[in-house]
Amino acid sequence: MATGLRIALYHNLPSGGAKRTVAETVSRLARRHRVDLFTLASADRSFCDVGPYVAESVTFPFQAGRLLPSPFGRLNQAVRLLDLWRVECFARRIAAAVDRRGYDVALVHPCVVTQAPSPLFYLRTPSVYYCHEPLRALHEPAIPRPCRRETRYRRALDRLDPLNRAYRSLLGRLDRRNLRSASLVLTNSSYTREAIRRIYGVVAEVNRVGVDAAAFRPLGIPREHLVISAGALKPEKGFDFVIASLGTIPPPRRPALSLVSNAEVPGERAYLERLAERWGVRVTFWMGVSDDELVRLYNTALLTTYAPVREPLGLVALESQACQTPVVAVAEGGVPETVVHGRTGLLVDRDAAEFGRAVGSLLADGALLDRYGREGRAHVREQWSWESSVAGLEVALLRAAGRGREALHTPTATGWASLERLG
Repeated sequence: MATGLRIALYHNLPSGGAKRTVAETVSRLARRHRVDLFTLASADRSFCDVGPYVAESVTFPFQAGRLLPSPFGRLNQAVRLLDLWRVECFARRIAAAVDRRGYDVALVHPCVVTQAPSPLFYLRTPSVYYCHEPLRALHEPAIPRPCRRETRYRRALDRLDPLNRAYRSLLGRLDRRNLRSASLVLTNSSYTREAIRRIYGVVAEVNRVGVDAAAFRPLGIPREHLVISAGALKPEKGFDFVIASLGTIPPPRRPALSLVSNAEVPGERAYLERLAERWGVRVTFWMGVSDDELVRLYNTALLTTYAPVREPLGLVALESQACQTPVVAVAEGGVPETVVHGRTGLLVDRDAAEFGRAVGSLLADGALLDRYGREGRAHVREQWSWESSVAGLEVALLRAAGRGREALHTPTATGWASLERLG
């Protein structure tokens, strides 16, 4: 490619798999193209920083409003409504800055406030939106937790609360409007592609992510009688199911659990600690570890237990396999696209007893563990490289950049007035 693209990158992401995807792709795109970063001050910079790879970085001074403590929690939806308006104002400024500089294409990743970012709506520059997942909080049922006290009265109050209804309605309309404004939508799995089609009526293209097999690798260190699971401490990651499943394994053969997390929903760790005590499972929590430490933890475990609820893809399973650590996972969401049943691990239904039996039987078969580990690493190296992922992303960016302006969305309303006319 003789002349590279001029790419405007936007994201407003916390730490996690989506932010890792941004860093890995940008580090490779920057070898052949100019990439400039546009972001908000609320975006995480400590985890997988893209700063070393971009030519220029422009940060807009947005921080989410401070939420109120109990008993004033219901007023927090007013704070969030104000955040939506503030982000909308910054989105217009960001889009104008991108358009003014004449980029070939904008590569847009999610926003922690609106999910699909509002710059997509205002951009005249061709845009590629990488949708890691739909706005699941609005389109999937909430996972109950004792600490939430989800009584029938509270659920009814949530439905009737005018602030809650206004926030959820506006958030949903913004997310839908923004996603549908992209020139091209990419996503990480066939499962997520179908969810996008069902929820937004948009046909996305699958651009599979990758794993750095040079970083996530077998270390040749002794493995201990334990299993590992990783992800943010929140109900969607299914750690309660993992603990209950391990609790069904007889105590003499029951492994310990290393639980690695980069973020926590308030109350979730205490809930999991009580559950582990009830089931007799020894759990060690590892919070905010470095990549090197994460690789070491994968290598100390005999296998990875992975049971997220409707996970769009599942980088954890891929990272584990790259470290030559087999995976026992729940066969739902995008996870079956990453774990090859009977070759790199086992896929089972969401049944604690069945999951526990799968873990126990695999732990008891050292030869099978070794074979699954070796085949898992080969599978990742052959099918899930970042080089292959970025090659596909480059094709998508070039296609979007070659589209004429007639294919793009041009907003006719501005500011808060445009929000009032959504839908």
